[in-house]
Amino acid sequence: MLRAVRTRELLASAVTADGATITLFREPDGFVVRLGNEVLMGSRVSGSEREMAEVAAAALVGRPQPRVLVGGLGMGFTLRSVLDALGDDAQVVVAELLPCVVEWNRGVLAPLSQAALDDPRVRLETVDIADYLALHKSSFDAVLLDVDNGPEAFSAPGNARLYTPAGLAILRAALRPGGVLVVWSAFASNAFVKALARAGFNGAQMLTVRARSNTRKGSRHTLFVARSGSSKKPRPGGVSV
Repeated sequence: MLRAVRTRELLASAVTADGATITLFREPDGFVVRLGNEVLMGSRVSGSEREMAEVAAAALVGRPQPRVLVGGLGMGFTLRSVLDALGDDAQVVVAELLPCVVEWNRGVLAPLSQAALDDPRVRLETVDIADYLALHKSSFDAVLLDVDNGPEAFSAPGNARLYTPAGLAILRAALRPGGVLVVWSAFASNAFVKALARAGFNGAQMLTVRARSNTRKGSRHTLFVARSGSSKKPRPGGVSV
């Protein structure tokens, strides 16, 4: 059971490969992960991560034995939602760069996702997602990418390569025909929608979703959605090019 606290409590910290400090706190409104002084994620703001999974799952209806890649474990909300939405024949690969994030999800954060990493359909890869994707062409029916703030304003500069033309080419090549890419972002970007189209994705669009579940209040996030191969109509409410 998750217990309430009245003050900020440091639970764990680690140093990333580029020398930055990443910390896990328990705070009055939930768990918070910071990189330096910047908030990377919080357990109270998970609506858009869950929406990512729902968008991808809707695109996979009717596909037997779907294979999904979740790029960025976070606090496990997207992974949990993917598992809940897919059948027993699905396989879900999680690519997470930071071992400490994996450790936290197996430990104090495990109740948030109902220990999603222990699901037999899940395979964990503690790797850089770009390197992993480059070795797995035409392997996935869906790729869900949530490794930074979005296609701009990176917390970790190394993530920028995923959103370049070369990075988008790797993402597209990793998808099977008609596969779907869903990219999480803290902000909207018409330029990135156009970049997806230039990279050969079909039906590139932008969806605005609530940051928190079950409320009409609070901030909003953006999901970029596109397909490889066959094109389908954009979801209502999306902006496409």
